[in-house]
Amino acid sequence: EVQLQASGGGLVQAGGSLRLSCVVSGITIEDYVIAWFRQAPGKGREKVSCFINKDGTTQLEDSVKGRFTFSGDNAMKTVYLQMNDLKAEDTAVYYCAAGVYSDSCRWGIDGMDYWGKGTQVTVSS
Repeated sequence: EVQLQASGGGLVQAGGSLRLSCVVSGITIEDYVIAWFRQAPGKGREKVSCFINKDGTTQLEDSVKGRFTFSGDNAMKTVYLQMNDLKAEDTAVYYCAAGVYSDSCRWGIDGMDYWGKGTQVTVSS
């Protein structure tokens, strides 16, 4: 059984930092594409970052480049999203997800096969 458990969200002041964690079980991280998505109230779910194991590429969306870092701990089967210099527009529910295919990142939410429950990130001004 595949499970993705996201945690680490909370309330933080603008300019502050949070680190989100996603514990993965039932799969080997190296064999899957792992991604972070977020969804603000009343808006669609958008991709934040994605790791493509085929070529070792870590993708970050332009809105978070220079502020967020996506990494994985294969030994602990955990992936992380380090978020620095948080802004009010980063407020959203953050989800981790996994895709079976090496090109899963290209297809956004439709490319993901497994989803965890989200963790709320709220950034105050």
